[in-house]
Amino acid sequence: MTTDTKNPVAGGDVLAIPVLRVRNLSVTFDTYKGAVHVLHDVSFAIARGEILGVVGESGAGKSMTGSAVTGLIEPPGRISGGTVELFGERIDTLRGEDLRRIRGKRIGTIFQDPLTSLNPVYTVGRHLVETIRAHLPVSESEAEARALALLEEVEIPHARKRLDQYPHQFSGGMRQRVAIALALCAEPELIIADEPTTALDVSVQAQIIALLRRVCKERGAAAMLITHDMGVIAETADRVMVMYQGRVLETGPVRQVLDAPREPYTQVLMAAIPSVHQRVQRLPVPEVDAGPVAVAVPWTPKSIAADADVESAGALLEVKSLGKDYDLSSGWLARLLAREEHKILKAVDEVSFTIRKGSTFGLVGESGSGKSTVARMVAGLTLPTRGSILFDGVDKWSPAARSVAMRRRFQMIFQDPYASLNPRWTVEALIAEPLQVLGIAHGKEETAERVQDALRRVRMKPDDAKKYPHQFSGGQRQRIAVARALASQPEFIICDEPTSALDVSVQAQVLNLMRDLQDEFGLTYLLISHNLAVIRHMCDDIGVMQRGRLVETGEAAAVLDAPQHGYTRELMAAIPDIAHVH
Repeated sequence: MTTDTKNPVAGGDVLAIPVLRVRNLSVTFDTYKGAVHVLHDVSFAIARGEILGVVGESGAGKSMTGSAVTGLIEPPGRISGGTVELFGERIDTLRGEDLRRIRGKRIGTIFQDPLTSLNPVYTVGRHLVETIRAHLPVSESEAEARALALLEEVEIPHARKRLDQYPHQFSGGMRQRVAIALALCAEPELIIADEPTTALDVSVQAQIIALLRRVCKERGAAAMLITHDMGVIAETADRVMVMYQGRVLETGPVRQVLDAPREPYTQVLMAAIPSVHQRVQRLPVPEVDAGPVAVAVPWTPKSIAADADVESAGALLEVKSLGKDYDLSSGWLARLLAREEHKILKAVDEVSFTIRKGSTFGLVGESGSGKSTVARMVAGLTLPTRGSILFDGVDKWSPAARSVAMRRRFQMIFQDPYASLNPRWTVEALIAEPLQVLGIAHGKEETAERVQDALRRVRMKPDDAKKYPHQFSGGQRQRIAVARALASQPEFIICDEPTSALDVSVQAQVLNLMRDLQDEFGLTYLLISHNLAVIRHMCDDIGVMQRGRLVETGEAAAVLDAPQHGYTRELMAAIPDIAHVH
């Protein structure tokens, strides 16, 4: 691979020595079954002010490459070959204090899962202040001022108040913004961003993209952007590197790789991206030996009669004037002394919608708009403050709704698979639990067969059933969560960001699977996503939420093609465009 002689961001000559150079990097894990090679001769370089996008399937080695650069691979893993250089100096041989001085100061990392990378007993302010003072010679007050400025820079509202709050008090998107602020604390020369926009809605995602580009341009920092979102790559990266099974398949300028990819795998990867402007019946699923370029199958209703059946289908779920309030007031004594009034947060306010049998209803909106709160109330996990939820005419909070027969008809795919999967259970036990509790499978053989079938459907290996959640990448854990929900063949599935952590190829397979199951079994979905292309591909009707309220509802095509509300128009305008040219 050749190093660019021009900086595509600054437009001038770059130094001969790149910020980061990786040569023939190989990583091996020593197991009782023998050595497992997870990276094979990976080579690339990143210049000053340049953003290198790294794409590929979950498990392709993207995050492992980032971990190898920062020295975060722990035994039994090891770098078995190659070198990692920062400004021409080898850093893969550093250990202990020498390595600690580089992390955070010279190399900032944005981790994929902010909930597990943030200390739950530290306030956000303490996270930032400690990191700043560990790497910069500043006083406590100066560090606090810088922490506040960083939170404001990543667009966290009420930043001063948020400094004293804990990670669990933030939404998923807000936690991701805190993780980005932490990575920027010491003005690093290299930023490794591992899925930095995964949990973010399109409007905040656009802000983060602009922020990352500005940081690289103004500070001359280099960035390694690991993501499965090709729209983010198109609008952010200068060059792109495609990985598959621990190897680099293709590297080149972003427009060249996206518009005219050389490798068959990359060609089908581009075709597998759902479009926000057009709905298709099926998406092609990339394989490394894909051969001729696959094309998406255009959307065509099965028949006029079938389409009419969906239109005339009765309501399976009715949500009426739903509301959820949270009391954010201090304790009664503190309120009495300070003469404060009750502070009530209306997380959800007067939300009403109907989901027809056999259809998919999508909820979209920015992080913190109340989407997941609505989902948890519909699932029966959070008690509403007001309003009603009727499932097939039965009140969701009545005794009849608590019966095993009714619970069999429900499943939920949660947003954060690492938090929703029991870390002490094997994958087999996790998928088998709903089958056993709900009395769906009888006997070990039938249960094992259903577990294997569920794993095959989400493209995982039979041997994965014996492993634990921590042994998988973020995208693979999401596949396990999807398999767990689908194994019991429910009638109604609440999907809270089911593909947010999935790469393009696996996302295409999961979406195709959800569509197939819907056609075969008449499934009904409540789909919550910040990815409007996924919403367009899957949904018949959608609702747009902002600050706890439903601001627009209607047929998906009508709302996305001709949005009536100003906020919906802003969301559409903020979608990363794969055809965008810097």
